[in-house]
Amino acid sequence: MSSRRPDSFDGLGYRGREDPSYAGGYSGRSFNNSSSIDLQHWVTTPPDIPGSRNLHFGDSTPQFETAPTQAGTGDDVQSAAPPPDQLNRFAGFGIGLASLFTENVLAHPCIVFRRQCQINYHARCYHLSPMTALSVMYNVTKTQGPKALWKGMGSTFVVQGVTLGTEGIISECTPLPRELSHKWNPKQIVGHLVLKGLTYVVAMPFYSASLIETVQSEIIRDNPGILDCVKEGVGRLMGLGVPHSKRLLPLWRLVFPTVLHGVLHYIISSSVQKLVLYFLHRRNRSDTSPKRMGPDSGSETVQNMLDAYFPELIASFAASLCADVFLFPLETVLHRLHVQGTRTIIDNTDLGFEVLPINTQYEGMRDCINVICREEGTMGFYKGFGTVAIQYLLHAAVLQITKMIYSTLLQNA
Repeated sequence: MSSRRPDSFDGLGYRGREDPSYAGGYSGRSFNNSSSIDLQHWVTTPPDIPGSRNLHFGDSTPQFETAPTQAGTGDDVQSAAPPPDQLNRFAGFGIGLASLFTENVLAHPCIVFRRQCQINYHARCYHLSPMTALSVMYNVTKTQGPKALWKGMGSTFVVQGVTLGTEGIISECTPLPRELSHKWNPKQIVGHLVLKGLTYVVAMPFYSASLIETVQSEIIRDNPGILDCVKEGVGRLMGLGVPHSKRLLPLWRLVFPTVLHGVLHYIISSSVQKLVLYFLHRRNRSDTSPKRMGPDSGSETVQNMLDAYFPELIASFAASLCADVFLFPLETVLHRLHVQGTRTIIDNTDLGFEVLPINTQYEGMRDCINVICREEGTMGFYKGFGTVAIQYLLHAAVLQITKMIYSTLLQNA
């Protein structure tokens, strides 16, 4: 039996449809002319294989495979570049880490010397200028070594950890709100401030132990461990440990000035931060123009990163600066009350070559204020104020350098 399939059959169709030499001998068979029974008899549906072409009505089979996209095209370059989200996260982490390092590590010598100046009632030089403070800090470092102004740094992290942990535990066990929503009311504000006050009360003995570690002279000071702050704080709370003098104030006498300073510092810093953020965001919206949305995607990415992260850092910087400046006199009183009766020996802040004992006899917060006004004058509340200028000038310089570095890196990315 001879085959009925024409020689021009290639599996896809007849050449006779397009070739005139075959058109006369064979009639093209189409789906439009075939019945459904014939279609079911000889047409089968191909399996749904990944990558196969299951064509629908109106589709055409491509005669040639599509050429692969050559490497080095614009799409590949764009996909190979890091996405903007990763750049933003990397920039935010780096900028935040630089700010945290400056606040807690790089500025610690300024905090140590400032506290020593605040509790030194013998001092004749008040160090209201940064230049005089820098000269004495250099003398202390030259005499006692570089560790003299870095003491007690571990205890400050312990106090921060205790404060954060206590605030979280109290907020979970009580209805006091840890965060304020946008639709706040006076009741929420009062509860939030009560939470802050309770947190400062719990952390108060550890803050007192950390303060003593930072102001104690390196000459007579042993090498304490990080957890010694916890041990000394518990000993101060329970009345155990090294016996102190009779001039030591009980902790309940320190509750009011400690809570007052902490709550006022929080209120001032939060208010200033929100105010600065409002003005910065308003200025950024007003400065936005079509020319910044042009084809220069690199500068646009840099500007977006700066607008996303630096307003927060600038607002936090301004908030801490305003709170420290406004509450500096209260901080001087608070530190003198905490150190009284602890047999603390500090460096001589006039020259930096000697040590001095602290032997004060304040009866409380009001008596301390009256004695400072009478014996040291109004500027006695601002002893060591020059170190605040050094601390925040250093912080501002680090922020500016970080901003320049990340702007350069993102433009070259």
